[in-house]
Amino acid sequence: MRLLGIAALIALAACSSETEQAATDNATTNRVMAAAAETKDYVDNFALLDHEGRSHELYYYQDAPAIVVMIQGNGCPIVRNAWSDYKAVKDAFADKGIPFYMLNANKQDTRDTIKAEVDEFAFDIPVLDDETQLVAESLGVKRTAEVLVISPEDWSVVYRGPVNDRLDYGQQKTEASEHYLADALTAVLEGTAIEKHVRRSKGCIVNLPEMAKREEHAAISYSETIAPMLEKNCASCHVEGGIAPWAMTDYSMIEGFAPMIREVVRTKRMPPWSADPHVGTFSNARGLTVEERRTLVHWIEAGAPRGEGPDPLAERKVVAAEWPLGEPDLIIEAPAFDVPASGIVDYQFPTVLNPLDRDVWVKAVTVVPGDKTVVHHALVGSSESVTKPGEGDYRDVFDNYLIGFVPGAESYIYPENTGVQVKAGGEFRFQMHYTTSGKATTDRTKLGLYFHDTPPKHPLRQQVALNLALGIPPESVDHAEQAYFEFDRPATIYMLFPHSHYRGKASTFDVIYPDGREETILSVPDYDFNWQHSYNLAEPLQVPAGSRLLHRTLYDNTARNLANPNPERTVPWGLQSHDEMLYGSFMFRWTEETADNILHDPLQFNLRQFYGFADKNMDGKLARQEVWGRLAQSWDRGDLKPADVDGDNALSFQEYYQMTLARMKARRQNSR
Repeated sequence: MRLLGIAALIALAACSSETEQAATDNATTNRVMAAAAETKDYVDNFALLDHEGRSHELYYYQDAPAIVVMIQGNGCPIVRNAWSDYKAVKDAFADKGIPFYMLNANKQDTRDTIKAEVDEFAFDIPVLDDETQLVAESLGVKRTAEVLVISPEDWSVVYRGPVNDRLDYGQQKTEASEHYLADALTAVLEGTAIEKHVRRSKGCIVNLPEMAKREEHAAISYSETIAPMLEKNCASCHVEGGIAPWAMTDYSMIEGFAPMIREVVRTKRMPPWSADPHVGTFSNARGLTVEERRTLVHWIEAGAPRGEGPDPLAERKVVAAEWPLGEPDLIIEAPAFDVPASGIVDYQFPTVLNPLDRDVWVKAVTVVPGDKTVVHHALVGSSESVTKPGEGDYRDVFDNYLIGFVPGAESYIYPENTGVQVKAGGEFRFQMHYTTSGKATTDRTKLGLYFHDTPPKHPLRQQVALNLALGIPPESVDHAEQAYFEFDRPATIYMLFPHSHYRGKASTFDVIYPDGREETILSVPDYDFNWQHSYNLAEPLQVPAGSRLLHRTLYDNTARNLANPNPERTVPWGLQSHDEMLYGSFMFRWTEETADNILHDPLQFNLRQFYGFADKNMDGKLARQEVWGRLAQSWDRGDLKPADVDGDNALSFQEYYQMTLARMKARRQNSR
């Protein structure tokens, strides 16, 4: 063996304290781990974000032969030195379907500092940020550089220890003579026994202070800490008649569901809120803080003790209100619709005549499904015209959009000093998506409208960045699609709503400013089709003319996505959930527009939506290869040559807009 340099020796000595103490510590740890290994540790599921804000769930890899996790910590010289060996094993097994990770549970490290470490030392795998330390606690983590091999066959740890025998405190071999991790993975793949399940690891101590406070966890007050936390964050849905499957009525219910609560908190399924907490702030954000998650799980792991004091949940006599915002100024009931017990139900587009004989400005809206078990979503708008029977389609609601309902988002209070005008007469238009529940039922969805007493200062607008030309390849795990909307005048953005179907995996909204600067304003790293949220910006975002709102979505069209109805299919755009959507809705206003000074151009508004997904390379021009259908046919006939004013064989938006105006004028003249 050769000695390391003086600086490295000092660093290694610092990370391990004293060699003798480290040896004693590891001997004790080894005995504990050996006993655990004999009983085949069960690894509970968890979900964590990595250093780049991507979500990873352990049980997603249930069909993998193994999952490998190295414990990482910033500044630890053994981790930095062991990385090349860990990477060599990862690369050697690259074609075996084994995911490799690092996990950071250091209290002193943050996502930003972890990312800096990743960049500096060229780690080319995800580093999971265990900010609550709950995962590290459950895995019995003691030191960095330890590697865990997890078997999805029974979710046990089949090996834990170093990558090899090359490194020690203050010294290292030129080459390893024992390759523990590679041998363990070979044994797993071949179905043979691993020679030794647990080996002593060398690395920097990971400080998990709560591990020494287990007795204190049993003293966490249900009455003063846990019940108020649940009441604030969970009980509004977990109430009699609410959207949750059970009600938090008292301690006995919490105790009974405690193991399930621990699971959904560790996997971040509950409370349902999908935004990356490191990106943007939202006025309607919900969810537990890091400290709240840690406290709740520790209380459950201590046996969920009742303790002394009153039961705030038992004293909370609340039944879900039909109208959470109070009695509406106007209630509109959609026509009754019979939903069968099974099968696929075509989208329904019912309409209801507007009973108002005056114009009103709407300030808030609520949708109340008649049967929450079958209403997947409902979009509602109004129109000054009346649809003829059988002629409605999915676009009608966007003429004067009011609200989109999905479970968990039944109401929308419009931003201050804004509103949507509903003119007298005409009709209200619904887009209803029903999913069968195994039981035939009749739905009577209601719309509740709340009015301004006087006209607001600004009209509120809605638009969607969408892509109608989807083609998601079979067995693709991270297929990306995008579309943008370019604002032709200054705008103020209030709310964002990403939507996709069963294969949707993650979504973002970015603003690309005229100077080329790009800012992510919403990241949803773990999109959940069952819990779709609107994200209301805590501070409205003002963007200058020429800014683009870019919406991206990743799709998982593999069999590992358990919601995927058919991973062997190329998936197109479609209304039904077995097809897909790239649909980034947003609410905004034109910054300079007022109720008595309307600046909105409906034609340009709609054309920019098409342009934003047709312009695949986002260069601000439509080339021949980017268009299809009648527009492509016109291009091939040479009909578009006059529109191409600058002769670059592509259409800028202004050229496309002027061409459309000219065609509309010609049609009007020909119809006379």
